[in-house]
Amino acid sequence: MQSRRINQVYRAVNKPLTILGAERRLFFAALSLGAATFNLFGSFFGGLVIFIALLVLAQWATHNDPQYLRILLNSSKFRKQYDPLKFREQKVKVLRHA
Repeated sequence: MQSRRINQVYRAVNKPLTILGAERRLFFAALSLGAATFNLFGSFFGGLVIFIALLVLAQWATHNDPQYLRILLNSSKFRKQYDPLKFREQKVKVLRHA
């Protein structure tokens, strides 16, 4: 009889890479938009508020689904799926002489 095979799974391999609890790309997007707000309006407080608001949003998205950004960006590549509940019967005309 064969012995049971056990494979080790390392948690660090399956965890997303995060900065302050937000996925890296979302963190840098929040940081960039905060810096852009600071440069555009010349207000440190405005840039800080935008950064913190976007960071909280990024942390929420990472907590709910770490692959959220990847799914959102890839969703435009795929066509709409067939929905069987929206089936409409097609009328077919049979021509006997053809």
